[in-house]
Amino acid sequence: MEINGIFTGIVFGLIIGALGRLVVPGKQSIPIWVTLLVGVVAGILGTFIAAAFGVDDTPGIDWIELGLQVGLAAVGVAAVSGASSRRRL
Repeated sequence: MEINGIFTGIVFGLIIGALGRLVVPGKQSIPIWVTLLVGVVAGILGTFIAAAFGVDDTPGIDWIELGLQVGLAAVGVAAVSGASSRRRL
């Protein structure tokens, strides 16, 4: 992975974090920077999972990889939001 790929992954991760937050129903009581951080991590994990299944490089838009990344971001946002709301009780 080159430096351009890392920067692209970070930018797409920020977008994926925002999409993951939109997918999760209800209000999330976490700061936006945590959502974006979850998105970056989900983007990287989604890319590795897609590469493991051999669907990381398809002609056109990599819909399977993108779906994995947004799904992981949604799960991550829900988990972090749930953990932070339980901590405040």
